[in-house]
Amino acid sequence: MFRKILVANRGEIALRIIRTCKEMDVKTVAVYSDADKDSLHVKYADEAVNIGKPLARKSYLNREKIIEVAKTTGAEAIHPGYGLLAEDDVFTQACEDDGIKFIGPSSETQRKAGDKIEARREAREIGIPISPGSEGAVSVEEAVEIAKEIGYPVIIKASGGGGGRGMRIANDATELDEFLRMAKGEASAAFGNADLYIEKYITEPRHIEFQILADEFGNYIHMGERECSIQKRYQKLIEESPSTVVDEQLRKQMGDAAIKIMSSVGYFNAGTVEFLVDKDK
Repeated sequence: MFRKILVANRGEIALRIIRTCKEMDVKTVAVYSDADKDSLHVKYADEAVNIGKPLARKSYLNREKIIEVAKTTGAEAIHPGYGLLAEDDVFTQACEDDGIKFIGPSSETQRKAGDKIEARREAREIGIPISPGSEGAVSVEEAVEIAKEIGYPVIIKASGGGGGRGMRIANDATELDEFLRMAKGEASAAFGNADLYIEKYITEPRHIEFQILADEFGNYIHMGERECSIQKRYQKLIEESPSTVVDEQLRKQMGDAAIKIMSSVGYFNAGTVEFLVDKDK
């Protein structure tokens, strides 16, 4: 059990982590920017340290400063919450190098699973079904050729993306050319990674995801499915469980596949595997 944890986040998620630590008699260190000095998570933690100016890149995304605070306060572990540094393999590697426990998957796992192109490659290699599409990052010319093979419409996705950014649906070659250039700029600005790939766009899909819990001793369980099809701009609005389209057979197939892909990349902690289900299941 850790004696002290640094919470490298803010707002609601930081409060949830700090509250849980209090219930477990674990001391907490909050970090905050100049803009958040009066925030509730700052007041609720056992200690709080200012880490910089309001811009996230000068505070909550400042890897070196956060690790420095962990060392000076004697925090044995860092909990990133979600967003910010939660999927930053460079930060996770730095924690590992400094002997600070990162509460989340390892840097190696993040490199495999955090990049969508690498994740697709991993899934393909172990026989998990994936949408037809490119095997890696594509140029405009390559995308046009692949789209001819798999048929329109196709969806453009950012390799390092999330939250719907860098995604476009193209119905023909003209749109594909235009949207690839737009998506590349958006992905570069949002994620620092301009790599794009394309997939066959599945019309009227159901978005079903399985949350996996895993420890560092090879034990994996899934928590059943969550139906996340009600969305706006690729952002989930409502999650329902159980899903009305998932029967026992499909639930077992998807749950087994989710555990298989997570175990293949050595994932531990909590994580989600997302599926698309078409009208034919």
